[in-house]
Amino acid sequence: MAVQDLEYLLAPDGVTDERFLRARNSFWEYCKLRNPKFFRNDRKYLKELANCLQDLYEGNLINPTTGEPYKKMMMNLPPRHGKSYTLTLYCQWLLGKSNTNRIISVSYNETLAGRFARNVRDDIDATKLDSKLVIFSDIFPTTHIKQGDASAQLWSLEGQFFNYLATGFGGTITGVGCSIGIIDDPVKNDKEAFNDRILDEQWAWYCDTFLSRIEEGGLQIVNMTRWSTKDLCGRLLQNDAGEWYIFCRPAYDEASGNMLCEELLSKKNYFRRRTLTSDAIADANYQQKPIDVKGKLYSTFATYSELPRKADGTPGFERIISYTDTADTGSDKLCSVVVGQLAGQGYVLDVVYTDEPMETTEPLVAAQLHDNHVDVAKIESNNGGRGFARSVERILWEQYADRTVAIEWFHQSENKQARILSGASYVMRNLYYPENWDRRWPEYYRDMNTYQRSGKNAHDDAPDATTGIVEMLQGDGQGEFIVY
Repeated sequence: MAVQDLEYLLAPDGVTDERFLRARNSFWEYCKLRNPKFFRNDRKYLKELANCLQDLYEGNLINPTTGEPYKKMMMNLPPRHGKSYTLTLYCQWLLGKSNTNRIISVSYNETLAGRFARNVRDDIDATKLDSKLVIFSDIFPTTHIKQGDASAQLWSLEGQFFNYLATGFGGTITGVGCSIGIIDDPVKNDKEAFNDRILDEQWAWYCDTFLSRIEEGGLQIVNMTRWSTKDLCGRLLQNDAGEWYIFCRPAYDEASGNMLCEELLSKKNYFRRRTLTSDAIADANYQQKPIDVKGKLYSTFATYSELPRKADGTPGFERIISYTDTADTGSDKLCSVVVGQLAGQGYVLDVVYTDEPMETTEPLVAAQLHDNHVDVAKIESNNGGRGFARSVERILWEQYADRTVAIEWFHQSENKQARILSGASYVMRNLYYPENWDRRWPEYYRDMNTYQRSGKNAHDDAPDATTGIVEMLQGDGQGEFIVY
């Protein structure tokens, strides 16, 4: 008998069945005992999911970058593949493991939140009606719901003040904190996935309310279909991607041609369903590909960790250039990009991307040009751009005594969409961003990564200014070599 099996013989609560004792120490074994027809060894993704969830709880899911245990996990799986069901069993197992665990679960609305919570509670409180069935109390006989806790969405175990709270997204969470916070499918459908107001409200509630309930060292689990790069998962990955372990499995493996689980969704039915809906919706639902990624213009971006250096080791470029697209309308943003040019390639040094008024953006751009030692700055003169350029030139002299920047304003008469499309391949091949550009300029990063090749785009200011930069790289002569 293995050493770890000795504890099975020493269970203080009288349990001697080795199956039950193994289920205490293995979440996967717990799942198999509770529903052996669904949780089978040949469904490898379910076993992998169960093991990842257990490793997250036990601190054995290690972040390869930091060497520290992950505290946050994302689950992206196709519909009807057991992701929410697995989480309800996980909550039961956690409470059986320790009655000091405190869980807050959040679902799309109060109805779904109540259903999730009721499944957890009722299974813990279940009575054995069939001797062949395994129930929670077979495995954890000393864990009981506290008598008198009638609410299905807020309850505790015997001997505890609070163990479980379920609420709808945007609901009130007061007076309690948790060691495990779970968000389960916050987006209802594709319409909500592209409703900026709803997505902004969800993000604000997550930041302002949900996070405040997670205790120090607590775990977070987000389970959802990936609809949009602006959904909760997308924003979390934009802000702190390195902190999240991502468990993502598409329904159909395009490389092997195999389904994730043929019994739960056959290849025949998968392709039949694809004919009944758009490719974008099908890819989001079944392949976990955000809709706005499907047709995005820029597929990749090159990055750099260090700036190019001269032979003597000092950083250097042939010249520093800048391109500024001033805001045309109230909904537009000013975008000013500074790049170091070397051998026809550009290294992005700074970005100003904002919808602030001109009295704010004029000094911002002037400071950007001065601080980055820009040699040539082009500013579109469309819709007030000429006055903007003159103001920037004036501020450079009055505040910095700087006349080294050659500011050129011009009228851009070419079709914006055509310019952006034609310059896309050059952007991807010859423009380099700092490795942390997603953190330095998050809104610029987002709009560059979500710009669509066809159809209407909410914002084109970032691609427009970036196209202007690569046009300068392609069309202008190389200036005198300068040290940056």
